[in-house]
Amino acid sequence: MDVDDDEDPFGAFGRFGFNGLSRGPRRAPEPLYPRRKVQDPPVVHELRVSLEEIYHGSTKRMKITRRRLNPDGRTVRTEDKILHIVIKRGWKEGTKITFPKEGDATPDNIPADIVFVLKDKPHAHFRRDGTNVLYCALISLKEALCGCTVNIPTIDGRVIPLPCNDVIKPGTVKRLRGEGLPFPKVPTQRGDLIVEFKVRFPDRLAPQTRQILKQHLPCS
Repeated sequence: MDVDDDEDPFGAFGRFGFNGLSRGPRRAPEPLYPRRKVQDPPVVHELRVSLEEIYHGSTKRMKITRRRLNPDGRTVRTEDKILHIVIKRGWKEGTKITFPKEGDATPDNIPADIVFVLKDKPHAHFRRDGTNVLYCALISLKEALCGCTVNIPTIDGRVIPLPCNDVIKPGTVKRLRGEGLPFPKVPTQRGDLIVEFKVRFPDRLAPQTRQILKQHLPCS
């Protein structure tokens, strides 16, 4: 066999080895099962809403700043995003609104869900009890004994005259049907506006007034 000086007859063995295996640098064996990405725990934020927003329904805009993966799948960037939170009529305190996978992203994780939890704002006039609304009406001792008409405000800005012809004792409760908050599943129906009465007693009485009361008020 003529041998060309430019070609070594054992070159093939030098390149591939006797078993056809390369003698070049060895690569680390790839794992049989690639590491599975795990989603980060939810990021929870408290979202305070007014009773008026629960009554009418509303939409809130929340700006978040998060890390997101670039197209190369390895590096990250920081970006802002506006989340639109739709609050439906009558939603209860503690209701959760979830935005799936809107948290930080890295090459090794699944972004966390962002969760907003509704929390009632304190109100100047009302307290919430489910779909019912509680209102405290302050009246004088004279009004409590002799009768009166109390103007009761509502969440939607109206005023309802409430006649009180009987004696009003401290802790007396009257109920205005259908003047509370909407039911979450049936927004056309509403709870009640419950009026709790608080009687304001005078700090002192004149002697003549005290004598008149003794003569006319029952002993029990």
